[in-house]
Amino acid sequence: MSGAMTLPTVLTGVFVTILDFFIVNVAIPSVESDLHSGSTATEWVVAGYGLAYGSGLILGSRLGDIHGRRRVFTIGLALFTVASVACGLAPDANTLVAARIAQGLAAAVLSPQVLAIIRTAYVGSAQARAVGAYAMTMGLAAVFGQLIGGALIQADVFGLGWRACFLINVPIGLVVLTVAKRVLPESRNESAARLDPIGAGLITLALIAALLPLIEGREQGWPMWTWFSFAAAALLPVGYVLRRHEAPVVDTALFRERAFTIGMFATLVFTMGMAAYFLVFALYMQQARDLDALEAGLIFAPLGMGYLTASLIAPRLVARFGRHVITAGAGVRALALTGLLLAVHHDAPLAVMAPVLAVDGLGMGLALAPLLGTVLAAVPQRHAGAAAGVLTTAQQAGGALGVGIVGVVFYGAADNGDNIPQAFEHSLVYLIAVAVALGILVRLLPEPRVTTPSPPHRSVQPTRRQPTPTS
Repeated sequence: MSGAMTLPTVLTGVFVTILDFFIVNVAIPSVESDLHSGSTATEWVVAGYGLAYGSGLILGSRLGDIHGRRRVFTIGLALFTVASVACGLAPDANTLVAARIAQGLAAAVLSPQVLAIIRTAYVGSAQARAVGAYAMTMGLAAVFGQLIGGALIQADVFGLGWRACFLINVPIGLVVLTVAKRVLPESRNESAARLDPIGAGLITLALIAALLPLIEGREQGWPMWTWFSFAAAALLPVGYVLRRHEAPVVDTALFRERAFTIGMFATLVFTMGMAAYFLVFALYMQQARDLDALEAGLIFAPLGMGYLTASLIAPRLVARFGRHVITAGAGVRALALTGLLLAVHHDAPLAVMAPVLAVDGLGMGLALAPLLGTVLAAVPQRHAGAAAGVLTTAQQAGGALGVGIVGVVFYGAADNGDNIPQAFEHSLVYLIAVAVALGILVRLLPEPRVTTPSPPHRSVQPTRRQPTPTS
């Protein structure tokens, strides 16, 4: 029984961490009204979580290697649950932002353990199906986060309103914590080297230096410190490369692999459009189309169905057409977003937007589902673990940076909320450019040496449990 519960347990843990990046989008108008917060706080509520999540992932992975993946998974989930309580009870915007950053750090501790546990608890085809279930879970959490958030706000359980989007994590966390101690196998890497906190600090500071002026600069009139901050964001990675450490948090040898370098930038670019898109679309639907949170969440349903469909067929397409599937996905996204731009410009009915969103979800699934697998398949096996950690970091960092950039575009054109449709149109132009950039980058990827595994079509059972694995 414990073997059958391993995968659902770890997938539930990673589901809530991804869900919490996106679930707040439909809650933002309610948060702004209730806490009397401005656009800067709004961006920090979303981007602060992604920044903390992304900057801590590689260090979190190393902690699991050293101290045990099950132990670190449960510690991360416990911290995430406590931080969710702090978010749900936040009396003001500053407290909410601080709690969101704490939530992101806890997610960075929890999340890397999931793939590590899957890798050590499953072998052969069962492992391939488990990894497919992991990718599917992350995608569904992202595309259906808005719908779940809208349903929670509309239900107004116990009069909690938007706070239910965070407090729902508490019963889930408690249940998973209770089960995890009994069903998850413990594993660690006995040869894991010591931590590299200075290296992790340099990477985190670089991300903060890039994000801080994006969120604060527009409102302050782009003072001189913002430009110094951008310069620091460019120089800090150079300092990281020049320093020496016996076990650097990111092995620079990875960047000698063209597939990895291009793939990392492609992943960064894709996620710079995804999180930003969900945020401004939710704001447009509620502030310009006067939809409530549930109605705004339901608008995302066609997109979710398109994504789910593409995720199911993408592995077979990649096996036949390789990286061209990702290019096609980027092209489909660009066309769909152009159609959405025309629909918004002409104030088209929501019924017209629904099929456009379904096509956009199809493009999103064709691009995202095979991207990480295609990149990792082209990386030598000795670098596979480190590459997965860096790519996951790029996902979260890209989401945070994208929110910062689109905030400059959206709020700069919104005229204090008086011209939301035009602000959304400007944001869509940025998002179309992101999709085009992704298509160009993917053309530089080499063809994968190994095809992406097929997604799961039945429940996954471990074929063989390994009591005390060491890798």
